[in-house]
Amino acid sequence: MTTFDLAPGLITTRAEVAAVYGGSIHSGGIVVANESKMVFIYSDPSAGEEHGYTFDGRAQDDQFGPLYHYTGAGRVGDQQMTDRNKSLRDHAASGRSVHLFVADGKVENKGETLQRYIGQVAVDPVLPVVERHGPDREGALRRLFVFRLRPAEGALLAWTDKDNLKPATQNTIVEVPTPSQTFVPAQTKAKPKKTEQHKTAETTATIAAGVRVVKRREGQLVTAFEAHLVHLGHTVKSFQLTVEGEPDVLLPDLYDETDHVLYEAKGLTTRPNVRMAIGQLADYRRHMPDPKTLRVAVLLPSEPSPDVEKMLAAENVTLVYQTADGFEGLPVPVA
Repeated sequence: MTTFDLAPGLITTRAEVAAVYGGSIHSGGIVVANESKMVFIYSDPSAGEEHGYTFDGRAQDDQFGPLYHYTGAGRVGDQQMTDRNKSLRDHAASGRSVHLFVADGKVENKGETLQRYIGQVAVDPVLPVVERHGPDREGALRRLFVFRLRPAEGALLAWTDKDNLKPATQNTIVEVPTPSQTFVPAQTKAKPKKTEQHKTAETTATIAAGVRVVKRREGQLVTAFEAHLVHLGHTVKSFQLTVEGEPDVLLPDLYDETDHVLYEAKGLTTRPNVRMAIGQLADYRRHMPDPKTLRVAVLLPSEPSPDVEKMLAAENVTLVYQTADGFEGLPVPVA
């Protein structure tokens, strides 16, 4: 049997990898090799565009370091967190390492795709997956799972500029449902951030910046507030926005179509969090339908300090916060 080491920058093929480490060469972009306790990811952004996979590539670094986005398995209908998607999300709990390849040309005189090995990665333990929406191969809009991949502990990745996410070529706005629950694996050893809705109020994760407690109140707050609005008879949704020249999408937390109000939620009532929400709302509203009549509001888990309330009022941003009996601040006043 041919043997070789997986060195970042290596150019190889799926067949060569399978011959050494196991796994199928015909099972899509996520290959689970039980023999070697590995998961191989084969990312091909150009081919993915044919199936609505426009989200693959190296994203902008965040406060925790490098980040690669990879669209999960499933070409028709909403993607499901089962089978290969679940194997990737739960790789750390299963004791499997994850290895990222990116398509890099063709084998000379053959149709086989060459694969460039980026290196060993790990699914972000706190925000493993985000939801995006795009067309399937039959043209129907559906939910996609986009995995957030970090360098594994001690790994050096062979990035190149061509691996970066491609910027949007135009401004678009797509109506989408509010995010569904995407749960973090129960136990992870991966080392490197929050999903919109979570099972528990907080979690502890080991990330590049050290061990920290990650608050998960925001997702629970959005879930409770959405249920409250629906109970009042309101129609609730969200939007997926692309901005020309920008590589990623904008995803407002919640839009109340009935009252034409856009909400940005924060899990903490601190001044920095509220300032961030004000800035996000100012950014989002420029791209929203009928922005001149759009009302904006910050959704908080409790009443903030009096001066933070004054700051919101000065910026014409309504304050809505959770109480023991429901939510204070509704209905949002007409501007």
